[in-house]
Parts: sequence; structure tokens; C-alpha cells
Amino acid sequence: MNIIAWVVLGLIAGAIAKAIYPGHQGGGILATMLLGIVGAFIGGSLFTFLNTGTIGLTAAGFSLPGIITAIIGAMVAIFIWGLITRRTA
Repeated sequence: MNIIAWVVLGLIAGAIAKAIYPGHQGGGILATMLLGIVGAFIGGSLFTFLNTGTIGLTAAGFSLPGIITAIIGAMVAIFIWGLITRRTA
């Protein structure tokens, strides 16, 4: 059941992050979901690091603060992906 919650959170966070982030990002619904899931892990890990000072791989939970954290993480993932694809293109 936890995996389904991560997929739903990833879909929501990825879609909102793509809508907020300036510019055009390609990809369909699968790319949006993966971006959101990666963003949830990035945001959750950054949040854990800022609160505790330790590095741990954690995902954001399915709550309002978790969604906001996942959106911020997804925007970081969009930025990093843009840097990677811009150098190879």
C-alpha cells in the first residue's frame, strides 16, 4: 500500500512542479510520476538533513507538508535533469 501512496504522491508532486517550474519540460505521465517520486526522495532527504544534520534516504509522507516537500524536491530534480540534458544536447 505504501508504494501506491508514493506513486500517487509522485504524480501529484511531479505535475505541480512541472506547472510551477519555468520553461518546457518534455515527458508524459510516466516521466511526471518518476520525477515526482524522485522529488519526494530528494525533498525528504533534504528535510531530514536540515532537521537532524544526518544524511538519510527518506521519502516525504502523504500529507500537506509532505506534498510541499515533494514538490520542492521535484523542482530540484527538474533543475538537475535540465543541467544533465543540456550538456549532452
